[in-house]
Amino acid sequence: MKVFINKRIPEIGIKMLEDAGLEITIPENDNLSHEEWLSYCKNTDAILNVGNHSFDKDFFEQCPNVKAIALYSVGFDHVNIKEANHRNIPIGNTPDVLSKATSDVAFLLMQSVARRASYNFQKVKEGNWGDFDPLHALGQELYGKTLGIFGLGRIGFEMAKKSLKAFDMSIIYHNRSHNEEAEKELNAKYVSFDELVEQADVLSIHANFVPEQKDLFNNLVFERMKPNAIFINTARGGFHNQTDLYEALVSRKIWGAGLDVTNPEPILKDDPILGLSNVCILPHIGSATIEARNGMAKVAAENIIAFSKGEKMIHCVNPEVYHN
Repeated sequence: MKVFINKRIPEIGIKMLEDAGLEITIPENDNLSHEEWLSYCKNTDAILNVGNHSFDKDFFEQCPNVKAIALYSVGFDHVNIKEANHRNIPIGNTPDVLSKATSDVAFLLMQSVARRASYNFQKVKEGNWGDFDPLHALGQELYGKTLGIFGLGRIGFEMAKKSLKAFDMSIIYHNRSHNEEAEKELNAKYVSFDELVEQADVLSIHANFVPEQKDLFNNLVFERMKPNAIFINTARGGFHNQTDLYEALVSRKIWGAGLDVTNPEPILKDDPILGLSNVCILPHIGSATIEARNGMAKVAAENIIAFSKGEKMIHCVNPEVYHN
């Protein structure tokens, strides 16, 4: 079976595929144009995809030989699942292995924004340490505050656990369904979306993104948040309207924001939000640890190998294809 990997992944995943006897293609130049990427996809049986290439109706029509797709990610918002189901193509993803690493980044952003770390680090780099000023660029403490989580799954659970243990924060959350484990172990309280927005001192997004949620966090939402609230997004940039977020920050409707994802992504270098002292922005590094990336490679390879054996993918986002 032919497997196309559009970018080189950690060696553990490549070796697993080779040991399974699969024919692997990895382009020497991994900065492929869309047309080049598509040409590789047309001549393969399975794809191990790195990045956010769009698997839409047009893709599936142009690549009828593709029988399986293993994503090197947890998110699958760039895949038209309905079209994949129509063609009985299983879509694999890589949950669990990056939950701790991604929650670490959310936790880091929360603290960085609370203490204006990016702004103060920039002052040091510029040689602008300045004299002691009791009132300049003060941060805020997180002890005993309320953490609101939108999408309390694996990553959100890890974020909540860290925040509870480190700062004794109260946990509230909004999900499509109750998370009984979080309610039992973390004393998390399920609330409506409106209550989440209005009660959270820190609001952190950890949900899977769907198109219907585009710009969900917009000016109307920011207006209802606490003036001391910190907005954290490590999920997908599409969740927030970045222009509205900037306006909420400069008008002090909310206190600060920490982003590992932006809208658009990558962020434009002249985006005015980059100049704010109450913002910390990272270049989508949630899973950027040796351990997490190795784990992702292993799980993605396991998904491909299981498919090659006629078995169900280890982690499949559309298991209904196995019942068609």
